Amino acid sequence: MSSPQAIPSAGRPLSAGAIALMLMLCLTWAFNQIAVKLVLPDIPPMLQAMIRSMGALPVLFLIGTFRGVKFFENDDTWKPGLIAGLMFGIEFVLIFQGLRLTSASRAVVFLYTAPFFVALGSYQVLGERLGSTQWLGLAVSFAGVALAIGVPQANVDSHVLLGDLMIVLGASLWAATTLVAKGTRLRFAAPEKALGYQVATSIPILGCAAWLFGESITHTPSPLSFALMAFQAIWVVGTTFTLWFALVKAYSASKLSAFTFITPLFGVVGSYFIMHDTLSLAFGAAAVLVIAGLFLVNRPSREAATPADALLNVTKT
Repeated sequence: MSSPQAIPSAGRPLSAGAIALMLMLCLTWAFNQIAVKLVLPDIPPMLQAMIRSMGALPVLFLIGTFRGVKFFENDDTWKPGLIAGLMFGIEFVLIFQGLRLTSASRAVVFLYTAPFFVALGSYQVLGERLGSTQWLGLAVSFAGVALAIGVPQANVDSHVLLGDLMIVLGASLWAATTLVAKGTRLRFAAPEKALGYQVATSIPILGCAAWLFGESITHTPSPLSFALMAFQAIWVVGTTFTLWFALVKAYSASKLSAFTFITPLFGVVGSYFIMHDTLSLAFGAAAVLVIAGLFLVNRPSREAATPADALLNVTKT
């Protein structure tokens, strides 16, 4: 156990560059959901997730090596890295299997409970605290997501509720991975190394899940599927996830997580143009709610400032 120390980024407001980068990440992640759906006829979900992790690992290694990252240096980050990796892998198992039981619209709403888990854990783990204005902002943004996607209530049975629960558990693991990445010695590792732990650990987890669920590739995937898998491995996991962990090291985890509420809005628009899904008339109002909520979350608040005595005890794990 180290001596108590505060994380300087706990109360740091997001810069214009960080906001622009988060918008790009959310746009990418929204399209990634569409890419996953387009590939599903050729490659089932667990195998798809495993293959993209396998493809992303050498990308991370090449980028990190070019930047001078010492992947195999003994810096006492392997334990939290392994913990984050276990959560990373199980998170995707829960989310993909939950999607088998519940509807996509319900899944999106429940997946974006993650910022609430981050906010709840940030005070104890990171020394961050949201004020009443920021909590209101989270609630307003979440309401906007629910309005944009809709939460159908018909035909809700025990299987659907189990799927909902799995999505919420996946969201909690997403939040927990964020907290581990920032609240342990893992935050001192380069983003490529921090993500490398997670991607490498997820491969056997996802492979075992694919075997347990009896998944297999029964025919040669189409050129589009190959291209979308390369997009997922190289850009989504290898690049944008690395940028996410770099941002988590520099800024408030709670405020960054709040920005992910924009992802399903981008997803709705993308589905309209690419999948020809119906665009709800309530979408405009939903977008206003999400933007208003993000404004409240990022609004300076004396109440949300890190108290002088709220110092972080960082466990040397």
